[in-house]
Amino acid sequence: MSTPDTATLLEDAADRIADISRADLQIMLRRAALRLRNAGALSMDDDVEEVLRDLAGEFGMTRNDTIRYIVREWLEKNTYLPVHSLDEDGDIDGNA
Repeated sequence: MSTPDTATLLEDAADRIADISRADLQIMLRRAALRLRNAGALSMDDDVEEVLRDLAGEFGMTRNDTIRYIVREWLEKNTYLPVHSLDEDGDIDGNA
């Protein structure tokens, strides 16, 4: 069983704001503030930001998830990370 992340907890609290205790709300807001404070923003040139927005829309991902995807792909293609390959005879369950 996994623990819900801060964003999920905040969304749930927003959905049931009348039912959540003040103490629980304070804890969630403090966690969110801490995460925001510690999050490193990665700024790009305007032309790169525009392409990232377009790609994120095409992929149906957030900007940060798109950056993670691009970096992972680049690391795999340049053999810094192992490539996940499929066996010719392996079971793919309809996915290739």
